[in-house]
Amino acid sequence: MLGRASLIQTISHATLHQKTIESMSTLPRVTLKPRRARPFFARHPWVFVTSIENVTGEPTPGTEVEVYSHEGKFVARGIFNPNSAIRVRLYRWDGGPLDDDFWTTLVATSLRLRKESLKLNAKAGVRLISSEADGLSGLTVDHYDRWLVAQFTSLALFERRDLFTGLLREMTGAQGILVRSERVTAEQEGISHPFESIVGTLPIEPIEIVEHGLTYWVDLRAGQKTGFFLDQRDNRLAASKYCEGKSVLDLYTYTGGFALNALKNGRARSVRGVESSAVAVEVARHHAEINGLDASKIEFESGDTLVVLERLRTEGARFGVVICDPPKFARSPRGVEDALKAYLRLNLKSLDILEPDGILVTCSCSGLVERGLFADMLSQVAELSGRTIQFLEQRGQAPDHPVSASCLETDYLKCFICRVG
Repeated sequence: MLGRASLIQTISHATLHQKTIESMSTLPRVTLKPRRARPFFARHPWVFVTSIENVTGEPTPGTEVEVYSHEGKFVARGIFNPNSAIRVRLYRWDGGPLDDDFWTTLVATSLRLRKESLKLNAKAGVRLISSEADGLSGLTVDHYDRWLVAQFTSLALFERRDLFTGLLREMTGAQGILVRSERVTAEQEGISHPFESIVGTLPIEPIEIVEHGLTYWVDLRAGQKTGFFLDQRDNRLAASKYCEGKSVLDLYTYTGGFALNALKNGRARSVRGVESSAVAVEVARHHAEINGLDASKIEFESGDTLVVLERLRTEGARFGVVICDPPKFARSPRGVEDALKAYLRLNLKSLDILEPDGILVTCSCSGLVERGLFADMLSQVAELSGRTIQFLEQRGQAPDHPVSASCLETDYLKCFICRVG
């Protein structure tokens, strides 16, 4: 009987010999370095420049190319970008063209998953397309009521944006689509930034969505990312179950998602939210008001999180639950070490004000910080603080943000619910 390693080797060997497509096309050809092809035969979509031996032909940004192993075996078709460290994004492994029919099938498949598999409230915000997780590397689409927000993070799909917005309007009946790019990735991909356009019409005022019995305002134009952090939907409710009768501190509260759930669904004794953006704090206060929450039990303040934590420690404040949901700390592999140090510092300071037998809900949306690294960081927190930490739940993003087995970087969101002795 074959062991796991032998089985994988056998399957990989068979796959290598199975992929012997000799294209008759005139597309530019990208040849990989020796022993670099296996992840791409396994359908990982990112071919970094460091994996490429040579390029024949003269592909320009956005050109369709074919990728071959060092041995000359066809791997996949993708789109070339000489401006990006991800030199080729792969989309098709069967040798077929990246034509309109192909993109139409991928979009339709993504929408069908959300319609058939996810039983969400009709007014809930929903992620319709989740980039690499749906085979559409570089495109994220969120649905809010009658409108969509499409964010392009690859030049490959950005240059085909008219096709995608047309497909999305036709398939969803959306009244309008806000099309935008994100600054950091736009610079890395060579996309002009700031870029924003509107297809159809958008509402002038913020729109309302409903999530776990709570109403939120979403400003499609001014909100972060695509307007709201939909990926934490189920984690907000899960965390609330540990809040009954306790004082709760919600750090990086943004517009109050965890804080509002803690009070309404968790029946917390009191809740305090901290957020650096004064505008977001005002929205969070508005959310508390429109949801009819007791103003004497929930408050929000604007300030630097680490400064506020130090002030609370000095004041002798203590909380039964501390929630940490910071922004992305690592945007490149070089930033992982500094990100881990930042998570360590944040969680240590959080424990300074957490009561014995308290609950720590700590998150990371940095995809480059793997789940194991995040858990190791928490083990260091336990060692340095001298306190016991037990993982009660290890959670990820909501199911409309699926994880691709071929691209584990899509398992980006970590949410650990911990008991701290």
